[in-house]
Amino acid sequence: MDRRVRRELGDFLRSRRERITPADVGLPAGARRRTPGLRREEVAQLAFISTEYYTRLEQARALHPSREVLAQLARALRLSDAERDHLHLLAGVPPCPPPGPSREVRQSIIDLLQRLPEAAAIVMSATYEVIAWNDLAAALLEDFSALSRRDRNLIRRAFLGPHRHGRRLYGVSDADEFAWTSAQHLRAVAARYPNDPEVTRLVEELLAGSEEFARLWAAHDVTTRPTLCKTFEHPLVGPVAVSCDVLDIADRDQRVVIYTAVPGSPSAEALRLLSVVGTQQMDVPGRRSRSGPDPRSHG
Repeated sequence: MDRRVRRELGDFLRSRRERITPADVGLPAGARRRTPGLRREEVAQLAFISTEYYTRLEQARALHPSREVLAQLARALRLSDAERDHLHLLAGVPPCPPPGPSREVRQSIIDLLQRLPEAAAIVMSATYEVIAWNDLAAALLEDFSALSRRDRNLIRRAFLGPHRHGRRLYGVSDADEFAWTSAQHLRAVAARYPNDPEVTRLVEELLAGSEEFARLWAAHDVTTRPTLCKTFEHPLVGPVAVSCDVLDIADRDQRVVIYTAVPGSPSAEALRLLSVVGTQQMDVPGRRSRSGPDPRSHG
């Protein structure tokens, strides 16, 4: 690592250190704090390295920090995935691929779901787990807050059930095509996260439990075809025809799926009714009504 690159690394570490307040990491502010953000010794303490070594890194006097040290600095400085990768590149150490698909949803995305009152919207992880949703999505599909993580996985639901009211995947018109596409997508996901135990277990469970999935998996296809329009057969309001738009969150390998109906159409009126009814089960006598959950991420 030449002097110029070491200086870039030191400047980057300093800039990240100065943006973090002691309160951000649970440290007392202290009465005599002359520098913005954290002190060098505080970063060193959080990263489990010596203050002398961290100082040498900032002053461009240290050579080739190890991958372990870089990982500890990334945690201590609360770096984003992009910042972590940049730190590794400055240090001349290729960043490791993420261990598994991210399930943490950015607050801005959760806020976006809440600002779509006339659209049903969910966020899916790379493995098709529903990790955030808004009220209308819970009313149109299912009350995800009442389900375990396992049952919120749509590819598992498509191939292994349960199929509520005898309908595959909420009675959606493209359920078979969704199954075909999701199997292809999961193969690409398994290649991206070869060491993630959850991905491995999901694939093994689907192979063991579904002949259809095993057949699709054996085809080794990895291309997908988006479905732009689909119809849900809802047990309360009947058929709901929607447009389906998918927005990729590339840095977290997640997707926002937004279902909207043509304004003024019967389906738009059905969504409006569902937004009022929420997730209450009007077809089950004596059951208490339940409102849909606020959009949120579940860990």
